[in-house]
Amino acid sequence: MSQPDQVDALLGATPKHLLIDGRWRPSRPERTFEVSDPATGKPLCAVADATPADGLAALDAAVAAQPAWAAHPPRERGEILRRAFELITARREELAVLMTLEMGKPLAESRGEVAYAAEFFRWFAEEAVRVHGDCALAPDGRSRFLVMRQPVGPSLLVTPWNFPMAMGTRKIGPAVAAGCTMVVKPAEQTPLSMLALAAILAEAGLPDGVLNVVPTSDPGGLVAPLLADGRIRKLSFTGSTEVGRLLLGQSADQVLRVSLELGGNAPFLVFADADVPAAVEGALVAKMRNIGEACTAANRFSVHAEIAEEFTARLAERMGSLTVGPGLEEGVQVGPLVDEAARQKVSALVSDAVARGARVVTGGYALEGPGYFYAPTVLADVPGTARMRHEEIFGPVAPVTVFDTEEQAVRWANDTPYGLVSYVYTRDLARGLRVCTALESGMVGWNQGLVSNPAAPFGGVKHSGLGREGGRVGIEEFLETKYVAVPT
Repeated sequence: MSQPDQVDALLGATPKHLLIDGRWRPSRPERTFEVSDPATGKPLCAVADATPADGLAALDAAVAAQPAWAAHPPRERGEILRRAFELITARREELAVLMTLEMGKPLAESRGEVAYAAEFFRWFAEEAVRVHGDCALAPDGRSRFLVMRQPVGPSLLVTPWNFPMAMGTRKIGPAVAAGCTMVVKPAEQTPLSMLALAAILAEAGLPDGVLNVVPTSDPGGLVAPLLADGRIRKLSFTGSTEVGRLLLGQSADQVLRVSLELGGNAPFLVFADADVPAAVEGALVAKMRNIGEACTAANRFSVHAEIAEEFTARLAERMGSLTVGPGLEEGVQVGPLVDEAARQKVSALVSDAVARGARVVTGGYALEGPGYFYAPTVLADVPGTARMRHEEIFGPVAPVTVFDTEEQAVRWANDTPYGLVSYVYTRDLARGLRVCTALESGMVGWNQGLVSNPAAPFGGVKHSGLGREGGRVGIEEFLETKYVAVPT
């Protein structure tokens, strides 16, 4: 079978309707929106476009399913996640192709994300049976404290386009393990991966109504009534700080449990004693993972004056040698940006930096279409006034600034309202501990350019969000604590 035939067969087998109460159905009134391939700009298929009424129908299903699901044995909840993990792993290739088609990342990276996504299900399958309470004698000896952990209840999960499957499993895994039902609103650009994931969970034995999926071209119109309804008890959102701030305000009226994983402006600090080749390789991972379209992407490179020239030259050589092209082609290392608006933003940020005195070492231009490609770019001498020092680039651009002292590097790193992740390269143990402690971020990569791990807590501080996902604390976001006083 040729690649076009394989793609057509894969798209044909992927659900394109809403999933509500265990049934795949069209929106009401029936309408659709197109999902496009960023490598060509052409439509791939049409997906059911949920209305606010559809969202409320999904919530009805989640509310109805909540009591039985909360009472479902934890071991069986974990076994469902384990079976889903195995199904995802077995179908890694087809899921990776689907992801590349709708999001654009190279196939090798899509395979990596599918494996990463599956690991959240494996992790939370094991956490489902480790939800512990407590029982203690009161200090006065007259009663006992019984502490119970119970599911928070129906949860609204809003996922982004840049990691369309992993951000789903990172939220769905702990909700399933804790005993919460869900309404999931995937990103408009990349709903196919979530729909395929929902089909896998149904196959793994997840009961009807526990997971409901409602893609829509009007996210604000669908989400606002759900948050105002009063039956949703938890919101988990990954996306921009601007939208997260809006959702936080909308959640306040119903006093919802909220976890937000928002924007970033990650500093990447390279000290004079760093292993420069290792720092360059780490920079390549931190910058170019997901084509730079990641909230964890290194956004500001600060390099000590003694090694700045060497680091910049080596990074430019590596960035300039990367192969750019459609993600399904073998050997491609950099795919397209998700849409034309994303490419225009990257172009504007580069133009602004150059106008303010930055020097282009490699790249610095959009590539001709079809598709939304931008050349991997390294800029030197980027001034602090450049917009890209203060805004997420979300593209394959590495701006380098030179620092002289540790105090200066840390001050520049913290000079942002964001605080998701930071990166530090130094071989000095004492300096590493000092700097990691001083950095205002929820995560730090010390001598490595990748921090994401299903077994570790993921999240930020300041305007980068609230709460944590993954790790032992990930399930806590979906649990309430109840205290019962028992007479002795």
